[in-house]
Amino acid sequence: MTILITGARGAVAKHLAALLRERGLDIRTASKSPGADVVCDLGDASTFPAALKGATSVFLYADPAHIDAFVKQAAEAGVEHIVLLSSSAVLAPDAESQPLAKSHLDVEHALWASSIKATTLRPGSFASNALSWTWTIKSGKPISLPYPGSHTDPIHEADVADVALAVLTNNEISGKPYTLTGPQSLTFAEQIAVLAEVTGVPIEARPVTREEWKAEMADYIPAQFADGLLDWWQSTDGRPVQLTDAVERLTGHPARTFATWAADHAGDFS
Repeated sequence: MTILITGARGAVAKHLAALLRERGLDIRTASKSPGADVVCDLGDASTFPAALKGATSVFLYADPAHIDAFVKQAAEAGVEHIVLLSSSAVLAPDAESQPLAKSHLDVEHALWASSIKATTLRPGSFASNALSWTWTIKSGKPISLPYPGSHTDPIHEADVADVALAVLTNNEISGKPYTLTGPQSLTFAEQIAVLAEVTGVPIEARPVTREEWKAEMADYIPAQFADGLLDWWQSTDGRPVQLTDAVERLTGHPARTFATWAADHAGDFS
């Protein structure tokens, strides 16, 4: 069995690769950038055949650009199982009209329509999203929050990797969609307070309007994605996120807290 891991430079993929190697399993890391075992650019279908050759399972990042070609070539290469890193955004009633959600949904649809067994992992909010605040925190400036009371369900990337390991190595639990969350529903303000306590770094926040936040993020987030994020944050403002026990059920251990994630990444903020 050879497991192809796409997006090898991503945090989840790095954790997963280490876990699989610890178990002596044969893996092949793939990335569009140098440093992986093989080149696999999900935006360039010509890179698929070499990456997929001999693979029996795939850990796949969601990129809809050439998903039909990827699925077709995976089937031809003999791939039996694809584990997709999707998003819980696909569960929203308006997912088809939200660019970020639709990009994941398109990949899911392509997998479900194929002959290959597919397992979809749908994490909510990654705890690592807090890394977007590192420059602001290091510069001593306040973090701009359009919705300080918006709840998210921050999940540690290591927990997502643990779940991916479980479904890649246990046929009895594979072939299904799983919604993954962290163990707590926390507001952005609460997350900042946790970061400040765990890292010992003073962190301030300031409320801003939607338009002010979009202007600040204009160089980093396209307008259509920014609007989608803002709409989502508004929908969870003052409303705790529904949590799942999928991490514990699939891995046998409780999901790691945001404080644990903050301690693991304290050096990024100092």
